[in-house]
Amino acid sequence: MKPVIALVGRPNVGKSTLFNRLTKTRDALVADQPGLTRDRKFGEGKLGGKPYIVIDTGGLSGDDEGVDAIMATQSWLAVEQADIVMFLTDAKTGLTGVDEEIAHRLRTSGKTIHIVVNKIDGLNADVVMADFHSLGLGEPIGISAVHGRGVSALITDVLELLPEADEEQDSVEQHKGIRIAVVGRPNVGKSTLVNRILGEERVVTYDLPGTTRDSIYLPFERDEQDYVLIDTAGVRRRRKINEAIEKFSVIKTLQAIEDAHVVILMLDASEGITDQDASLLGFVLDTGRALVLAVNKWDGLETDQRDKIKRELDVKLPFVDFAKIHFISALHGSGVGDLFGSINVAYKSAMAKFQTPRLTRLLEDFVSANPPPMSKGRRIKLRYAHQGGQNPPIVVIHGNQVDAVPAIYKRYLMNAFRKHLKLKGTPLRIEFKAGKNPYEGRKNKLTTRQQQKRKRLMKHVKSKK
Repeated sequence: MKPVIALVGRPNVGKSTLFNRLTKTRDALVADQPGLTRDRKFGEGKLGGKPYIVIDTGGLSGDDEGVDAIMATQSWLAVEQADIVMFLTDAKTGLTGVDEEIAHRLRTSGKTIHIVVNKIDGLNADVVMADFHSLGLGEPIGISAVHGRGVSALITDVLELLPEADEEQDSVEQHKGIRIAVVGRPNVGKSTLVNRILGEERVVTYDLPGTTRDSIYLPFERDEQDYVLIDTAGVRRRRKINEAIEKFSVIKTLQAIEDAHVVILMLDASEGITDQDASLLGFVLDTGRALVLAVNKWDGLETDQRDKIKRELDVKLPFVDFAKIHFISALHGSGVGDLFGSINVAYKSAMAKFQTPRLTRLLEDFVSANPPPMSKGRRIKLRYAHQGGQNPPIVVIHGNQVDAVPAIYKRYLMNAFRKHLKLKGTPLRIEFKAGKNPYEGRKNKLTTRQQQKRKRLMKHVKSKK
């Protein structure tokens, strides 16, 4: 699994700014819940070949009442679940009593802690960081999150302490079969669907949001095919349910999506498509996983309500036209069995292999039918294509001026490949690579050779004279 990095510290020390640096985006997935002043943000980043998940937590102010107390609870839950904790402090403010309180609790957490002194721009870093040695959390690391100073070195040092992904034995690797992640907002019926598929009460369910926390892996067999259901749900009793814990379960959801071959995204027909649905769907698309949409609680809806939901799906989700939509009732079982046909088709498409000659011939056909546009007076040339990966399928196209290929033409190629390769239930990615000039770096050598040839020729002509 991707390692989880939690950012904690007082308010306004620059956690969100560092979060944006580490994820290189301002559009991070938000696990939003009503009633909280500030929502925790989750995002992912990558340095070299090492991916990671980052959590931006609310500020720890030392106030144990009201919203501050809720934010503090969420922050300490993030510490509990994280592999690495970055404790941010403020160089301009200096060491405070709240910093010392946070450091004391972090020392007892048993986690790997990195103390990060932010906002060192314009200051003598050595002098500023001297006070922070007294916290007993190791060598402070000075950065400027706003300007990016020291951020790359920070994440490099952090990731070096973690094992390579291929060295870890995750629970998912212990099972064979098609891995299916069941994801969705709280109370859309994820655990009910899992129980319906398994035919037994393997996962405790309540008619109350927040009864799930940890992902569990449930192997089973159907029609001689092995499957593993990844339910973003652990068994918790009603008395242990609270907003902070439920809100944190989004991390397990993100990791379950990463582990899966196929994702079943559940939507609630009675509530329509919410911003949370769209955010979660965006993360599924970013990972490139095969997708099946299950619109739950379909039974009991009036005809006009059903028509409204179908129109909403067409309007809000036109970019997932590759995914099959099923209208189901997890509670009563209607439509649930039909999911497996779409799961199998999506898996087959996601894991399909294609020969280079076939992809190249298709590319030639597509370019012939609709040539790429000119760039700076020169024609963009796309020469050949080969497969670059699976789940999702990746088609790598080689040519020249590939950086100038417009987005609309890239979409044309993506849709054309998906149609002719008969891919269903999975996205397709197109990557471009510039072809290397075989004479690159030989210019001077060739010029010298030509000059020598010219000299010999002139010498020969003179001798004849």
